[in-house]
Amino acid sequence: MILFTNVHIFDGSGAAPFSGEVSIEGNRIDAVRRAEGGTPAPRDGAIVIDGAGATLMPGLTEAHAHLSWPSSVERFVPGMSLPAEDLLLNTARNARILLDHGFTSAYSGGALGKTLEMSIKAQIDSGGMPGPRLIPSSIEREPPNESVYLEAGAVAEHGKGPAAVRAFVKSCAESGAKIVKFLLSGESALKPGASLQTLYTEEEIAAAGEQARESKVWLTGHAHAPEAIKMGVRHGFRVLYHCTYADDEAIDMLSAKKDEMFVAPTLGIVQATLDAKPPPHFDMTHMKEDARTVLEHQIRLVPTLRKRGVRLVPGGDYGFPFNPNGRNARDLELFVRYLGFSPSEALIAATRLGGEIMGMGDELGQIQPGYLADLLLVRGDPTQDVAILQNKENLTVI
Repeated sequence: MILFTNVHIFDGSGAAPFSGEVSIEGNRIDAVRRAEGGTPAPRDGAIVIDGAGATLMPGLTEAHAHLSWPSSVERFVPGMSLPAEDLLLNTARNARILLDHGFTSAYSGGALGKTLEMSIKAQIDSGGMPGPRLIPSSIEREPPNESVYLEAGAVAEHGKGPAAVRAFVKSCAESGAKIVKFLLSGESALKPGASLQTLYTEEEIAAAGEQARESKVWLTGHAHAPEAIKMGVRHGFRVLYHCTYADDEAIDMLSAKKDEMFVAPTLGIVQATLDAKPPPHFDMTHMKEDARTVLEHQIRLVPTLRKRGVRLVPGGDYGFPFNPNGRNARDLELFVRYLGFSPSEALIAATRLGGEIMGMGDELGQIQPGYLADLLLVRGDPTQDVAILQNKENLTVI
């Protein structure tokens, strides 16, 4: 048995933090005891960890993980492509980095290889390498177009039409992916005006939804445009990223599916763009203008979605050169700074809702008896200052 004693417990349920003890048997939480009026846990044979007043909390979930996006806080990569061998090893490194920074679970937002994350997951699950619990995705899909989001080789096999889309979903499922990611809209940061354009027809996304249900995989969508959001909702997408330009109808549709869907505003990449200081030869003027516009829309949109009960989760498109993997916990601070969340509410979005987006809400993301013991011991109190989670030196036990 492992026993955490003398800890300040944030259990992820929404209840106020309290002082107490938590005992663990195997990989599950055995008991949670309050200090006031509680009976201390037996010490015989236990590994006792004295928290000295530190905060014990559930591990964080990254809801928009890009483990194969190359850059991290440990390695700057000036671009989005690496040789195949380096890409695999770098992805493994990023998995370890995410765990080192307190993210014990990761819901993929797309990979740079069709089977890359399945290989990484197998290694993590077998104990062969450190990394978070991972729901793996295939490569992101967008139809061939003049301004592709990913490298040309990543989309070469993707044809147009319902049959091609259906075949893509089926092949991803057969390769072991649990998530299939579609770029339902363009991206104005890369091409002015593209965020307001849809990249697929209704028939194509209907085919994706039908095949996903048949193949038992989850659909995730990059969706800024109102029609892209509505298309995703209509055809059973489980997660939509951004939703920047949601109109009243899209908001109503998201609200109606609040128990079936998640929305991630993806503020990390927005803030990173605004903060970036690029070299003279790299002009980010347009990207910064777009980021300001996106932030203004999110500040208005997210409180409305919250009031309607939509489940909002942090995940900020980390892995780009100016927004590296390992900086992920900053999204929680941005929820507080811009979106009206308290620190505790931001933590709940990354823990309890994190367990739910992982499909494990009845056993992950809270400190409750019987739940998986994916835990962090944090020096300080993140319910008062959520920014302390951005310094991995404050994570004394993972």
